[in-house]
Amino acid sequence: MLIEFISKDVYKNKKGEDIMKMFKNGLFYIAMLCIPSITFAEEAIGIDQKIDQFFSTYLGWFASTIFYGIKIEDGVTFPLIVGWLILAAIIFTFYFGFNQFQRFGLSIDIVRGKFSNPEHKEPGEVSHFQALTTALSGTIGLGNIAGVGVALAIGGPGATFWMILSGLFGMASKFTECTLGVKYRNENADGTVSGGPMYYLSKGFKEKGYAKTGKYLAIGFAIMTIFSSLGAGNLFQGNQANAMLVQTFGIAPGYGWVTGVVLAVLVGGVIIGGMPSIGSVTSKLVPFMGTLYVVMTLIVLISHYDQIGGAIEQIFTGAFTGAGVAGGFVGALIQGLKRATFSNEAGVGSTAIAHSAAKTDEPISEGFVSLLEPFIDTVLICTMTALVITISGMNTGELSGVNLTSAAFTETSAIFEYLLALVVVMFAFSTMISWSYYGLKAWTYLFGEGKKTELVYKGMFCSFVVVGTSISLSAAIDFSDAAMFAMSIFNIIGLYFLMPIVKAELKSFIARVDSGEIKKYR
Repeated sequence: MLIEFISKDVYKNKKGEDIMKMFKNGLFYIAMLCIPSITFAEEAIGIDQKIDQFFSTYLGWFASTIFYGIKIEDGVTFPLIVGWLILAAIIFTFYFGFNQFQRFGLSIDIVRGKFSNPEHKEPGEVSHFQALTTALSGTIGLGNIAGVGVALAIGGPGATFWMILSGLFGMASKFTECTLGVKYRNENADGTVSGGPMYYLSKGFKEKGYAKTGKYLAIGFAIMTIFSSLGAGNLFQGNQANAMLVQTFGIAPGYGWVTGVVLAVLVGGVIIGGMPSIGSVTSKLVPFMGTLYVVMTLIVLISHYDQIGGAIEQIFTGAFTGAGVAGGFVGALIQGLKRATFSNEAGVGSTAIAHSAAKTDEPISEGFVSLLEPFIDTVLICTMTALVITISGMNTGELSGVNLTSAAFTETSAIFEYLLALVVVMFAFSTMISWSYYGLKAWTYLFGEGKKTELVYKGMFCSFVVVGTSISLSAAIDFSDAAMFAMSIFNIIGLYFLMPIVKAELKSFIARVDSGEIKKYR
């Protein structure tokens, strides 16, 4: 009944009527949807254990299968899914002639809008910059803080070198998938677009005479994306944001639902407006939170400028010796590759959904924009985090994850504990709104476009925010993490199959840029 009421109210808001009224009503409905979650959260003691037991008993096999690894030695295992992603990144790098390095300047020019004709209305919903920041808001997150802490605690400073290398190769995977995302997107009558692996898997394979195979791959990808959006992109983010607030400010346990309601209303207020609203928020939030975090790291590095040289030496030495860490050289390599892959999602296919909404009629241009993501996310931000931890010298102790990163920052100044808590909450919030869009597009691919269909998903997503901050679901999170990396299995099969199309697009685009047919306008 509630969903029917919502859909009727939305449809009443025809073109030219008061959009703000719909926006406010949307917030009210989202709050109403969250009420059952609050009641559920208050009695979560024991219920979360039952849910966790369900996932562990009936779905634990799925996570174990996706993260199956080869044992190197005691305590050191290499997940095959990471190898699947890294191998693809290397293949795409060579196939496109190290394009991410040769055309790096062109990528920056496209993001800055230098090739956008102000007199030409291009299809899409957001600018290149907004598409980039939306995608970055989904990848820049706890992986850059907690993930790096885990990598250095286990693999030592040398893991940083392999993180950087993985990020550089991963740029080619992003380039490939995001080009395809724009090329095969659906442009709807109302001006909105729907794109991503679901569409290039189904359409691209159909073009080559393998329609049924492409359809199966697209459905598999969409299902995994929905699970990931509700778990890794929602439950986990809210849970960790609340945990950070409790740890930093000494909040009594049992009030996670309050954090959840606040986050749910904020998330709902953004996602109710669709991709233009998400792009508008992330274009402001991502530069702010990224700048704040970079400034924090720069203050630490400048305060210990005399130790930077030694830290860099530890990174390069540890990369090839792995002295004093589990698994030695191999341990450092594995941790570096794992954390980079988990952080930037290159090859997973998630960010291709965001880039599909970019205003452009040149698919390859968005591929160039997207290759900047692993560079910013992994090469820059993860490396700066690693330098802070290495300089602090705390990676040799018992701390790991976000606790290690927090301790490394507060070693310089106690105020960083509070600033880091703010950054964690912003990272979690930005990840939520981006993943809500990824899950929404997967949802509408399976169940059809339309306001009613979209509001069902958005209401469910906001309810999960409250649940995530209120209960502990380790097995459920393991399942959703596995679902995210299962996305890459379907996606990369498609990328291998369709990469000749990307190469043809690249050759045509570069030829027209070089000849002046595609020119700069600014």
